Amino acid sequence: MTEQDQQLVSVAGFRDPTEAHFAQGMLEAAGIETLLQGENANALYPGALRVRLQVREADEAAARALLATTELEDDTLDDPAR
Repeated sequence: MTEQDQQLVSVAGFRDPTEAHFAQGMLEAAGIETLLQGENANALYPGALRVRLQVREADEAAARALLATTELEDDTLDDPAR
């Protein structure tokens, strides 16, 4: 894999850590490796911070396609810059 394929990108952000874990499990069940960033900080200040769901750049399109099929309350899915 190239270095670009190894870089992580955020594909979703959640105020509710439970929904972030649900989305993470769905992607991992599809074979997409994930990382949740900020889940511990969200535990300190519930709802104040987003938990970001990150994947390798090479998996971004597949991850976004899967997430688009859910009814999760992602507050960044439509805004890739966030």
